[in-house]
Amino acid sequence: MGNKGDNTTDDKIRLDKWLWAARFYRTRALAKQAIEGGKVHYQGAKAKCSRVVEVQAEIAIRQGFDEKTIVVQAISGSRGGAPEAALLYSETATSEKARSDLAAGRKAMGQTSISDGKPTKKQRRDQQRFEQQQL
Repeated sequence: MGNKGDNTTDDKIRLDKWLWAARFYRTRALAKQAIEGGKVHYQGAKAKCSRVVEVQAEIAIRQGFDEKTIVVQAISGSRGGAPEAALLYSETATSEKARSDLAAGRKAMGQTSISDGKPTKKQRRDQQRFEQQQL
């Protein structure tokens, strides 16, 4: 079969493959889409999928409402379990604090931005009545 799955720290690993191995994205295709969409920055600059990941590199990843800044601790091209993936990186203290502050702010505001779908006829009439009163 060969040594395809055996990756050591000396191997050169692409950014999309490392993000997949570190379990930030479910598939390499999703990792590639995120990188091409500008949601991943390597050392403060927009990255390409083929960028070679180095130890101690800083990567900023935006996923949904959260933005994480991580530092690469190890290189791996094979996807393992969550405990092994957590050893590949460490999140910066400022990133953890910023994420927790934003999460607390979202929780305090409530989930007003998420709708239950299409409004009912009564809700639509109430909304139109409210908008007319504001004029």
